[in-house]
Amino acid sequence: MREWSGDHPLSTIVVEVMPKAELLDPQGKAVAGALARIGKGEFSGVRVGKRFELTVDGPIDDEIKAAVAEIASEILSNSVIEDVVGIHYPGEDA
Repeated sequence: MREWSGDHPLSTIVVEVMPKAELLDPQGKAVAGALARIGKGEFSGVRVGKRFELTVDGPIDDEIKAAVAEIASEILSNSVIEDVVGIHYPGEDA
């Protein structure tokens, strides 16, 4: 996603965080139960994660990418119970 701020493009970087696969996901279990109650039992499991959008004023270079990786692992996720599963930059195929 790109917008403009003055002469510089604004770029949005998306960071996705999920609970570690080996841990119980009570929110996911609750959603799966709700799906079953409304007749959507074909879905056997649900995991609930987090999506963060970081906006950068200007180009995304290697320094920005390194900062995003650091922020994702040290601030946006709890490495004991969560994994950073994706960092997506503008122009990448989803």
